[in-house]
Amino acid sequence: MGRKVTLATCSLNQWALDFEGNLQRILESIEIAKAHGAKYRLGPELEICGYGCADHFYESDTLLHSFQVLRKLLESPITQDIICDVGMPIMHHNVRYNCRVLFLNRKILLIRPKMLMANYGLYREIRWFSHWNQSRRVEEYFLPRMIQEVTGQDTVPFGDCVLSTKDTCIGTEMCAELWNPRSPHIQMGLDGVEIFTNASASHHELRKADQRVNLIKSATTKSGGIYLYANQRGCDGDRVYYDGCAMVAINGDIVAQGAQFSLSDVEVITATLDLEDVRSYRGEVCQPNMESEPKPCHRVKVDFSLSSGDDIYLPTHQPITWNFHTPEEEISLGPACWLWDYLRRSGQAGFLLPLSGGVDSSSTACIVYSMCVLICQAIQDGKSQVLEDVRRVVGEDTYCPQSPEELCGHMFTTCYMASENSSQDTCSRARELANQIGSTHMNINIDMAVKGILGIFSVVTGSWPKFRAYGGSPRENLALQNVQARVRMVLAYLFAQLGLWARGKPGGLLVLGSANVDESLTGYFTKYDCSSADINPIGGISKTDLKSFLLFCVEHFHLPALRGILAAPPTAELEPLTDGQVSQTDEADMGMTYSELSVIGRLRKISKCGPFSMFCKLIHTWKDVLSPTEVAQKVKHFFRMYSMNRHKMTTVTPSYHAESYSPDDNRFDLRPFLYNTRWTWQFRCIDKQIPVLRVPLLVTAAGGEDAASEVEPSKTEGTVSRLAANTLNQKVLQ
Repeated sequence: MGRKVTLATCSLNQWALDFEGNLQRILESIEIAKAHGAKYRLGPELEICGYGCADHFYESDTLLHSFQVLRKLLESPITQDIICDVGMPIMHHNVRYNCRVLFLNRKILLIRPKMLMANYGLYREIRWFSHWNQSRRVEEYFLPRMIQEVTGQDTVPFGDCVLSTKDTCIGTEMCAELWNPRSPHIQMGLDGVEIFTNASASHHELRKADQRVNLIKSATTKSGGIYLYANQRGCDGDRVYYDGCAMVAINGDIVAQGAQFSLSDVEVITATLDLEDVRSYRGEVCQPNMESEPKPCHRVKVDFSLSSGDDIYLPTHQPITWNFHTPEEEISLGPACWLWDYLRRSGQAGFLLPLSGGVDSSSTACIVYSMCVLICQAIQDGKSQVLEDVRRVVGEDTYCPQSPEELCGHMFTTCYMASENSSQDTCSRARELANQIGSTHMNINIDMAVKGILGIFSVVTGSWPKFRAYGGSPRENLALQNVQARVRMVLAYLFAQLGLWARGKPGGLLVLGSANVDESLTGYFTKYDCSSADINPIGGISKTDLKSFLLFCVEHFHLPALRGILAAPPTAELEPLTDGQVSQTDEADMGMTYSELSVIGRLRKISKCGPFSMFCKLIHTWKDVLSPTEVAQKVKHFFRMYSMNRHKMTTVTPSYHAESYSPDDNRFDLRPFLYNTRWTWQFRCIDKQIPVLRVPLLVTAAGGEDAASEVEPSKTEGTVSRLAANTLNQKVLQ
């Protein structure tokens, strides 16, 4: 009897509601799987309609069109002689479920609804679906007439069941079920299920891939078995990038690995494995527990074998070492792939970026350049779909890029928007970087526009505001900074809409934003300034990670201009220069460093800390550099800024989600935007702890002697307070 099975899993770049495109990609993946000898093909979660349909799941059209696609799949000769496992929404007894549909040779074998929903972080599955909470319960599902006409079946099994072929048993998990403490694979493995499948729509976050890999290795280490993982890839139509990583594991070892970041719409991973390896592993490790499993799985039998009788000479896949990307590589690849999907599906002709010569806008520019590098590499590798998309974007039917720099010149426009407060250094840094990446670069002076707007104000009011450096009030100083910032936004959109027209080319450009996640936390940007854009590839990335990314780009992309950008202090350049030099820096304005903000941001979101609990944690974390009084000042200052500027997150540019402490309030960070900014009760709780913490601390020396040390109030406490007051009266307000 045959023991070796060839199985296929895949990563597909599906798109919400793109039923035509989704169908073609599913068929292509099945065709590739069959060509590699696979008898079972697994696809991503909700692959027929796309995972990100959101409130479109409420619409009957979404259910109807999903069944229409399923009918096309059942009828296609491509799907014959292979078990196909596809994902779609299904309504059963007037309840909507997220389901897997397994079919073979125009017959539906079973429908397995999701049992454990993802309802945290970015996910709101319970909003649209119910979970199947009847363990081991199977009912009859009455098929729609359009499916009955193809299959000849009236009903099919629906519920918590597994598929029993002539040679093995296959059980299904779906995405979040793997991450749950009561993962279905545990009981299935104890009941003799040998092959586990997981159809997923799992998004990319920095430093997350190892969690996914370790969970799958652990699942098969504990109880043995083969594990197939399929995942969505690309931009499904929202802020997240689904990062593929299709894989196959057996008995705790990864034996096949798909790409995490790729421009390919379809990637199929196959592996040939020996079922006897599972049985031998379980015979030693799991047998006592398997004998006592009290609740057997409901088995749906099918007269089909995954193996053949003449496979003795068929080689099996051996364990491999997973190649993880560094965070810098992830920043280079993830947002770049996301930008490409957005660009080619938006119908626009490229990107426009206000390039200031600072770390943030330079990071965005480098991500676009990385996108061009990936595109050129994909074309060299023979990816015809990528070349077709490039030609459509640039509007030239015979165009073929010769280098990333040349492609950048076609698809990427950068502009330095100078004012009387801009320094020559930042202008030079922006121009030098643009030259090295090949973007079409412009220098635009905004002084005329700023003075025109102020002139209108002066005619109406009879007043002309002045900067603080020239004797103006804080309110005048703030307004003058903001008008510059907002003029830049207006000009960015003007040049994005008409820039190509002025050069005799068709199409418009998407405006890119470049505000990082830490600035969003504090609201350190002007509402409706050039941080307002169509999309923002770095809005979920910290300043600390962006600096590391630019260091990576210096070497990886050979961009020496970035060294000067990294060496310069971050500045908005909205206040007058002092002797031709920048006098305004971001960290001085914010009253804290970017590294401090990263720590605070993680405590606020990931650790769920309010002001008091954050203070209690930071007095230990920062005890070597800050006194309790200083920590209290930092915490209070942050929460004042955060709460006063939370309203800005209601209009923030859609950003690539890359950090688990992102403050994006669209779906990830559900908090109010109108606060009592005094936080009286919370701050009073902090203040009560300060006298206690000033009591002399006994420190035990290494030699066994006791030494007393007094924690003194910081000499910089007054400076922090002044910075706090100054910042709250400056551009963080608006």
